[in-house]
Amino acid sequence: MSLLDQTVRAIRPLDWTAMEAARARQNTLTKPPGSLGRLEEISIQVAGITGKTRPVIKEKAVITCAGDHGVVAQGVSAYPQEVTLHMMYNFLNGGAAINVLARHAGARLIVVDMGVAADFEPQPGLVIKKVAYGTADMTRGPAMSRAQALQAIEAGVEVVEEEVAGGLSIVATGDMGIGNTTPSSAIVAAITGWRVAEVTSRGTGINDEQLARKVAAIEKALAINRPDPTDALDVLSKVGGFEIAGIAGVILGAAAHRLPVVIDGFISTAGALIANGLAPLARDYMIAAHASAEIGHKAALAHLSLTPCLDFGMRLGEGTGAALVLSLVEAACKLLNEMATFESAGISEAI
Repeated sequence: MSLLDQTVRAIRPLDWTAMEAARARQNTLTKPPGSLGRLEEISIQVAGITGKTRPVIKEKAVITCAGDHGVVAQGVSAYPQEVTLHMMYNFLNGGAAINVLARHAGARLIVVDMGVAADFEPQPGLVIKKVAYGTADMTRGPAMSRAQALQAIEAGVEVVEEEVAGGLSIVATGDMGIGNTTPSSAIVAAITGWRVAEVTSRGTGINDEQLARKVAAIEKALAINRPDPTDALDVLSKVGGFEIAGIAGVILGAAAHRLPVVIDGFISTAGALIANGLAPLARDYMIAAHASAEIGHKAALAHLSLTPCLDFGMRLGEGTGAALVLSLVEAACKLLNEMATFESAGISEAI
C-alpha cells in the first residue's frame, strides 16, 4: 500500500462527541451564546478535529512549498522564473513577509523545495523534496507524470509527519513559485467546471495582453491534456505543480494526524481541491484563512464549501494569510478553555 493510500485511510470523520461537548461549554461561558461568532465555530471545529473537548494550540508551523513551472515560457507571469530561487533565499534569510508573520504568530517556518529549477545546499529551515527541476510546459503535454504527482503528494505528507514527531498541533500552508497562479486556475477550472476566464486573473500584476495569453495557455492546456475532474491525481499530473501537490500532501497528512490545517490563498486552495478529491473527509480539517484577490479563489472556496476568516484583499501567497489566522485559531481555543463559566464566576445566567 502506498503512503498516499495509508494516509487517506487514516483520515476519520470529525469527533462529534467532542464537538457537542465543546458547544455545550461555549453555551455556559460568561457571554450570550453565539456572541463570539466564528471564534466559537472554529473552537468547536478544532475540538472535532483533535477529538479533545478543550483543545490547546501549542506548536505551530507554516509549511511553504516551492516549485517552478514550465508554462512560464508562455509569458504568463510578470516575473522571470529565477525569482522563485531569489525568494527562496529571502525565506531562508528571514526577510520575506511570511517570515515576519510566522514570527508574529509564534510559528516555525518550514520551506520545502518541491521542484525549484535550481539546487540548494542543506541548511536550517529548508527541506529538500525535489521531484524535478520544475514542471513541463502544460500547453505541450502533461505538467508531470502520474508517478511524479504521487511522489510530490507523498513528500508533503512526509514533511508533516516529521513535524508531528516534534509535537506539532496546527499547520498552515504556503506556496512559492513564479507562474503558479496559472496551474492553480487550470486546476480550479478543471475541477469546478467554471470557465477559464472566470477563474483567471492577473497574478503578480500582468497587463491585459499577458492576461489574454494566460487565459489562452490554460485553455490550450485543458484542451490538450483533458484532465478528468473525477480523478484528482489526473488533474494534478496534467495541469498542476509540484508545490501544489506538496500542499495537498500537507493537508492530507495533517488530517490523518487529526491536526487543523489553515489553508492560505489561491494556490493553497488549489492544493486543497486536490486533497479533497483524493480524500473528501479531509475537507472538514480545513480552515480557510482568507479571501484572495485572485478571482478563481471564490470558485475554489465555493466548491469546498469553505468560508474564509479574513478578507484583506491579499494575494501574496507564501502562507501570509494563513499565518495571520493561526493566531485567530489559537485565540478561539483559548477562549473556549480560559473563559469563566457563569457558574464559576458566580453570575446568574438570568441577569
